Amino acid sequence: MSASKTNSKANASVSSIVSANDTPAHVFAALGDPTRLKLVAVLCAGGAFSISHLTQSTAISRQGVTKHLSVLAKAGVVSDIKIGRERLWQLQAASIDEARQTLESIGREWEMALGRLKRFVEKDD
Repeated sequence: MSASKTNSKANASVSSIVSANDTPAHVFAALGDPTRLKLVAVLCAGGAFSISHLTQSTAISRQGVTKHLSVLAKAGVVSDIKIGRERLWQLQAASIDEARQTLESIGREWEMALGRLKRFVEKDD
């Protein structure tokens, strides 16, 4: 198979992974912010946490944390539950797992591409 056909096949495979479901792209975008990544790390500890608890782990205001949580919720990374007057936030592991699987698939494609490049270079020697 020619290099251009192989490259287009690999690109199509990776593209289909990302475009088949926009969730991983939204997750990556949401996790691209250091504050949101820190909030997710806190939520990974388990359980559901209130805004006041999540604010303790950061130097930003409650309103700022709420805005970051809203972005994470739209990406499907977190969800909230209301208990009385309090809203508790928890991690949605499925979306994180889906993003991890996407990265693993891209990594496999990358390893195959590097293997093809290595064989091509070594063939000419």
